[in-house]
Amino acid sequence: MSVKIKPITDHESYEVNTHTVFKDSFGNWNSKNALSVKEREAFYQYETSVIKNPRFKKHIKATYKG
Repeated sequence: MSVKIKPITDHESYEVNTHTVFKDSFGNWNSKNALSVKEREAFYQYETSVIKNPRFKKHIKATYKG
């Protein structure tokens, strides 16, 4: 299963497959729908490599296979 991540608003919301992941008022990432284990792992990997990376001026689409 591959996981596709697409930025909606950098640092605020992202589409993970068909689910929207957003940052709440406490700074935590949440989704109204439950993410699968693979989707959560892919998003946290994306967060580490893209979202928290200051060298990325604009966040990119990514696909994780696993």
